[in-house]
Amino acid sequence: MDAQFWEEMYGSREQVFSGEPNGVLVAETADLPPGQALDVGCGEGADALWLARRGWLVTAVDISWTALRRAARTGTGTDRVAWTRADLTAVPPPSGSFDLVSVHYFPLPRRADHAALRGLLAAVAPGGTLLFVSHDLADLPPHHDGPDPRDFYQPAEVAGLLGDGWTVLVDETRARPAPAPEGTRHTHDTVLRARRAG
Repeated sequence: MDAQFWEEMYGSREQVFSGEPNGVLVAETADLPPGQALDVGCGEGADALWLARRGWLVTAVDISWTALRRAARTGTGTDRVAWTRADLTAVPPPSGSFDLVSVHYFPLPRRADHAALRGLLAAVAPGGTLLFVSHDLADLPPHHDGPDPRDFYQPAEVAGLLGDGWTVLVDETRARPAPAPEGTRHTHDTVLRARRAG
C-alpha cells in the first residue's frame, strides 16, 4: 500500500468517499476546545474541513497528491487547513505539536520497534487527544482480498502500548453511526480515545 497504490485508488474515480466527516470524529471531538489538529491520512479532506469549520487549525496529511488536490479544491476559501503530502509511516510528524491527532482507518503497518506508531503518539501535545479508529475485524469476510488488515495496528493494541502518561477514555467496539460505504461490510468501528497528561 505505497504511494502508487493510493494514487491508483483515488485516480480510479472522481470521488472515493462521501464527503461527510467520519461519525466517530464528530462524536468524540465535539467537546474538545479547538486547537492544532493532525489529520492522518486525510484523503479527500472531509474530516479536516469539518474540524476547520469548528475553529481548529489542521495539518491534513496524505501520501496521495490526487487526494490532496481534490481536498484542496473542496476546501477552497479556508485558510485553516494545511494540505501536506507526506508518508507518516516513514517520517514522523513534529513532536508535541498537536492538541488532536486523528487517525481514522489509516493502515499503519505493525513494526517490531513501533517507530511509526510512536511518532504519531509523540505528536500529541501535553493535554492533547489521540483518536484512533479502525474497522472491526469481525466484519471482514472469511477470504478478504488485498492486504490483510491484521497486519496493521488496531485501536485496542495501541491502547496497550500507550504506557504511563496517558489516560484511556474510550476503548471499545461500536456500531457505525452511518451506513458503511456501498460494497463494504463494515458495520462496527473499533475506537480508541486517549488523553496525554498535561
